[in-house]
Amino acid sequence: MEHLSLPPGYLTTSMAALAAGRAPATIRDWVRRGILTRCGGTPKRPIYRVADVQAAATADKPNRPGQRAA
Repeated sequence: MEHLSLPPGYLTTSMAALAAGRAPATIRDWVRRGILTRCGGTPKRPIYRVADVQAAATADKPNRPGQRAA
């Protein structure tokens, strides 16, 4: 269930995924890799700033050894 009363300019994980055109698992991976930071919420229901999600979507992603080029 989504938060119905988020402050303007903030997104849940699934909303951030829709805004970035990615899967929710990708948003969680960006957080784990340090590309995107949470700005509040709870551990199970984090929230993100819209500007941070947009910046992460266009940022250069670090490659891992052995990873195929996209």
